[in-house]
Amino acid sequence: MADESSSIVIDPSSYDLIVVGTGLPESVLAAAAASAGKSVLHLDPNSFYASHFASLPLSAFSSFLLSQLNIPSEHSQSSHSDSATVADLIPRSLYSHVDFSYHSLQQPSGRFSLDLSGPRLLLSADPIVDLLLRSGASNYLEFRSVSMSFMYLDGRLLPVPHSREAVFKDRSLGLTEKTHLMRFFKLAREHFGSEGERISEEDMESPFIEFLEKQRLPPKIKAIILYVIAMADYDQECPELSKKLVKTKDGMESLALHSSSVGRFSNGLGAYIYPIYGQGELPQAFCRCAAVRGALYDYGHYKGVRLASGQDLFGHQLIVDPSFTASPLFSGSLDLHHESFESSNMIEVRHGSSPGSKVARGVCIIRSSIQPDLSNLMVVFPPRSLYTEQLTSVRALQLGSNVAICPPGLFILYLSTLCDDAAQGKKSLHAAINALFPHPAPKNFESSSQAVNEVEADANPIVLWSAMYVQELTEHCMLDTLSSCSMPDGNLDYRDLLESTKKLFHKMYPQEEFFPENSAYKDTEDDVGSSD
Repeated sequence: MADESSSIVIDPSSYDLIVVGTGLPESVLAAAAASAGKSVLHLDPNSFYASHFASLPLSAFSSFLLSQLNIPSEHSQSSHSDSATVADLIPRSLYSHVDFSYHSLQQPSGRFSLDLSGPRLLLSADPIVDLLLRSGASNYLEFRSVSMSFMYLDGRLLPVPHSREAVFKDRSLGLTEKTHLMRFFKLAREHFGSEGERISEEDMESPFIEFLEKQRLPPKIKAIILYVIAMADYDQECPELSKKLVKTKDGMESLALHSSSVGRFSNGLGAYIYPIYGQGELPQAFCRCAAVRGALYDYGHYKGVRLASGQDLFGHQLIVDPSFTASPLFSGSLDLHHESFESSNMIEVRHGSSPGSKVARGVCIIRSSIQPDLSNLMVVFPPRSLYTEQLTSVRALQLGSNVAICPPGLFILYLSTLCDDAAQGKKSLHAAINALFPHPAPKNFESSSQAVNEVEADANPIVLWSAMYVQELTEHCMLDTLSSCSMPDGNLDYRDLLESTKKLFHKMYPQEEFFPENSAYKDTEDDVGSSD
């Protein structure tokens, strides 16, 4: 590999934008800049697409997390020349407290595709879906719907109705609860419609929980709206314990988005969709959008913007993956290199918009669905639903083989929760797993294809393999001509991530439109620029 990389020469050597890393924000920015006519060089030190948003085979998933525990802390080195400042790009660890647990999982690693940043879904009417369509990235993607959502309450899973028809069919809701819920949905439609009752500005700026209490909604309905639809992270009914109270304005916008997502696509049952092969397909789709507009790609030989060959590459703007930090001492043109990953922590990468500084994530490979006859489903555990000291919501997403991420008969379950420390987050994840899987895997259980096929339809779901880890939260940060993208946030959807990415684009290019309406590339052939 060293001999091969030493012969690499990228031409030209000067670009409007150099992007390091193929995470979702970086890939969207590369495609947006290319759509605006900028010359783009897109680099990645990894051997796979999507960085922290990747979907990886089982063995690669485990290897990546373990590799993050061995990143050394070093000291920075930078030097100056007459025309530029030379600074080191250095890696930093953004994962900790990695644990694995498994029984006999006799399946090839390549039959699994595991998301590093799960659980994550797209609402069908989410702005990122509109962006996929407008940019042409949707040409490279396929989706499946998530059939049902559930809320864990009083020790059982309650189905969450996603439409007017589902409300009337739901047997877990009483007549009074159905009436209150339909009345509230009507109020939401009228507020965002051209006619009918409008919610006052005073109410819109008030805490959502106070507005819901004014509507005299039953506790169960309030919990569904707050934690399943508005996706509140913190306990809304105990303001003194909550780090973030949802405003009525934000809650109603989430309700409107959820409502407009149901039935947007004829083959989708609920409000949510998920990409076949995993979330890592999204960054790849935007990379292809950038490539067909002329962006140049180089993989495996990147050592910063000084390649292993020694070639220096220059750009007016540099965007880096959040895995890296660099010395912010730039003047004039950029000449950043990385030869030995010397340390520098001078760029401040602030915590994300969420008050929690970390997100605890869990991934389980399970036998049998947690709900019979359902493959793709979501479960929300509101604060204090698992134990009294539970401070934040836990979200779980089960996906089956119809999205091509695991063999038939097995399922993948993703879990996440915001936390201030690892012990707190992992305690909540363990409690959620124990609630969903009260029956441990039997000793000497085999998960071979033959064994899975022989499992009876009503077999209890059990965990065969699991990983748990804690990820740091960062947000976009821009300093002069150097920008750092954010880590995956703790949200289920992409709204905040996309909004912050758009803001970063407009800071770099204030006169340019972010993916104009006519930006979709018509030729969808695999015409990808590369430097092999």
